[in-house]
Amino acid sequence: MSITVVEQDRMAARLAEIRPFLDERAWRLLLGAEARAIGYGGMKVVAAAAKAKADTVSRGAHELESGVVADGRVRAPGGGRRRAEAIDPDLVAALEELVDPVTRGDPESALRWTTKSTAHLADELTKAGHEVGALTVGRLLKQAGYSLQGNAKTVEGKQHPDRDAQFRYINAQVSAFQGAGDPVISVDAKKRELVGNFANGGAEWMPAGRPERVNVHDFVDKDLGKATPYGVYDVTANTGWVNVGTDADTGAFAVESIRRWWDTVGRVAYPGAGRLLITADSGGSNGSRLRLWKTELAGLAAQTGLEITVVHLPAGHQQ
Repeated sequence: MSITVVEQDRMAARLAEIRPFLDERAWRLLLGAEARAIGYGGMKVVAAAAKAKADTVSRGAHELESGVVADGRVRAPGGGRRRAEAIDPDLVAALEELVDPVTRGDPESALRWTTKSTAHLADELTKAGHEVGALTVGRLLKQAGYSLQGNAKTVEGKQHPDRDAQFRYINAQVSAFQGAGDPVISVDAKKRELVGNFANGGAEWMPAGRPERVNVHDFVDKDLGKATPYGVYDVTANTGWVNVGTDADTGAFAVESIRRWWDTVGRVAYPGAGRLLITADSGGSNGSRLRLWKTELAGLAAQTGLEITVVHLPAGHQQ
């Protein structure tokens, strides 16, 4: 079958129009189909019209003749660009050696992580003669069990030699009080918050275009002031109770919060109790060195008839 110059030009225009929308395999098969339709000499004609290699047209025609199956692949199995570690057998070892000095965590654990970015690692590997990109470095690190993470506040600095003994003592006290049926509470004050129509984080479902209107500025309301939440946690019952006040976070406010918990909850939950154990942080309104806290507690003990024991966590620890 012969083809005129006009027909060849039309074919070239048609192929150029469709080419951007086809992957490598579909393009090859299309060229092969065009060549088979022309017949003798078609491969050369199609190759010239498509500005492709004759071998590409020939492969497409051969695949069609052999009964190619639409399996979604672009290349034949094993085809395509070889991976960087296959081209450079020493790449993985070089990467491991580069990352190892800053590897964190137990090497035997399932999670290993590094603080070096993939871009920096790729640059250093390239300088060492292992040309590689950041994406490949990331893939190799994931295969080796690494993940990119930041740091964590875990180093506590100098520790008192009796720190563990302190915790053992606190646990022993809690167990003893609970065993005797006496209440054990954990107390702590939280950050003071503005009281009023102020913005806050989070969201709630509202009619579209009708958000809750709040103050533009977070200036303290002279009449409402700020609120301080003071929490009392019943360790045995696993229940919490919060007292919110506008007073400053002082020892008097802390003890008043405990008094209100006892009057509203504790007295009912522990009707026969003669003792109360309080665990607290070492600072703030219930600090271990705060005289007002101790004075107010003495007043509470005299008022309620409770024998009150306070144990403080070591400095630097929070409940």
